[in-house]
Amino acid sequence: MSESDFNHAFDYDVRAVSAADTLSPADRYQELFVAVQMQRVFPDSKTFVDCSPRRDPEEILEAYRARCDLPGFDLRAFVDEHFSLFELPNKAFVANPNDTLAEHIDRLWPILTRHPKDHPEHSSLLPLPHDYVVPGGRFTELYYWDSYFTMLGLDESGHCELLRSMADNFAYLIDTYGHVPNGNRTYYLGRSQPPVFALMTDLFEETGVHRASDYLPQLRKEYAFWMAGAEALRPGEVNRRCVCLADGSLLNRYWDERDTPREESYREDVETARASCRPRHEIYRDLRAGAESGWDFSSRWLDDAHRLTTIRTTSILPVDLNALLYKLERQVAELAGVKGMRAVAEEFHERAEQRRTAIDRYFWNPRVGAYFDYDWQRRRQRDNLTAATLAPLFIKLASTEQAAAVAEIVRARLLSPGGLATTEIGGTGEQWDRPNGWAPLQWIGIRGLQYYGHDQLAGEIESRWLDIVSHLFEHENKLMEKYVLRPCTEHAGGGEYPLQDGFGWTNGVTRKLMQEDPTHEANRCRAGRCAPG
Repeated sequence: MSESDFNHAFDYDVRAVSAADTLSPADRYQELFVAVQMQRVFPDSKTFVDCSPRRDPEEILEAYRARCDLPGFDLRAFVDEHFSLFELPNKAFVANPNDTLAEHIDRLWPILTRHPKDHPEHSSLLPLPHDYVVPGGRFTELYYWDSYFTMLGLDESGHCELLRSMADNFAYLIDTYGHVPNGNRTYYLGRSQPPVFALMTDLFEETGVHRASDYLPQLRKEYAFWMAGAEALRPGEVNRRCVCLADGSLLNRYWDERDTPREESYREDVETARASCRPRHEIYRDLRAGAESGWDFSSRWLDDAHRLTTIRTTSILPVDLNALLYKLERQVAELAGVKGMRAVAEEFHERAEQRRTAIDRYFWNPRVGAYFDYDWQRRRQRDNLTAATLAPLFIKLASTEQAAAVAEIVRARLLSPGGLATTEIGGTGEQWDRPNGWAPLQWIGIRGLQYYGHDQLAGEIESRWLDIVSHLFEHENKLMEKYVLRPCTEHAGGGEYPLQDGFGWTNGVTRKLMQEDPTHEANRCRAGRCAPG
């Protein structure tokens, strides 16, 4: 099958869906957008960018310009007159005290599923051809890396058709936009998220949804997105997401095409930039790049762990990003071989080996026995240990000796009462730092350790994570976006928005882990109570 006719293999019509209006709310509403965000019309900056206009946007902007300087002008009233707030589908969900945790998660999937039949005209929502699962709470759209971890649970719950729909949605996004955006909103188009599509294709094949090789054109397109401009780089040069180091090694960083405040966090970004002495466009780009990382935000990206104004995401080469791109290169090489595309297979095999060498050279610290991010501007490794040190194990690019050293340091410095800690640093006010724990990092850590035979440590992380998830479930009848890593009813904090419940990737990872450990107490836990063991 040629790439030119590949799109017709999947169940969507690109022509019917791809005529999306890609103007972002800031582009469309200009000074009205700025006024709404800066005057705190809504407590959450995401509320306005998810609104739908009640009339033509140009007419709304014209009306605003005609009325905004009049005495007694009420901005909130104007917004209410001209916009409809995004409303969650009216699906009441009440936890059933007779449900096990697994049954509770299974009942949540329909609540978190969206059926994109009617698309609001001129809204920020990008249309998709098929049903999809959202994280929950304020996150009412499809998210990229979230979805992989959500899919683990969908598979365990037997939702093969929904997996197939999401598979085709991701193929559609790559075919339409050249990459998978952070989420299917126009204001997310300038960035992606950790590139996990190669992991998804493995899952699609394992579950019988599609052959992984069916997605070879999309995998190559995504790779082209991440490597855009790399071929022209000389040692010491950078372009977008690519950095060519002094020895000619090509590695990647996070980036965003824009250097303006994030529209969904506009006021917060403006205030962060105002508090910094650096050029504002640099702060905005680093904040956006931090959002592309999925770790938004963490001391991992900061010079001063307690000051977001010191963020330097674009100066840092992340070990987990480069591990995932190694996986992508290996996946393309393997699937090209399946397709009989020998030259492509050889090219990508060589690319993967070059990246593996660079990962060992720049990220591995033999003295400490762990992988660290690399500051390409200062030409030195970062010294903050994070859960990303397990990514090379998860992707299976570490040696047996490296994996053993990582396991030892994880047990000594990152293992917490509730699972795998995100970083060693606490009290920063950032949500991707201690004491918070996150479902995707638990999965990456557990699987990575298991691949190298460190089953005891993997089992401890798994058991401790299930302990805290089930503990809060039996007290509050819900699953959360993130958790404090100790058995308690205290809620995780930090970040730019209140704690969200739902929650897609927690449901997915927890559902999968419960199946793998049927003796764990979480399998007997019920909403509001926990049966004796």
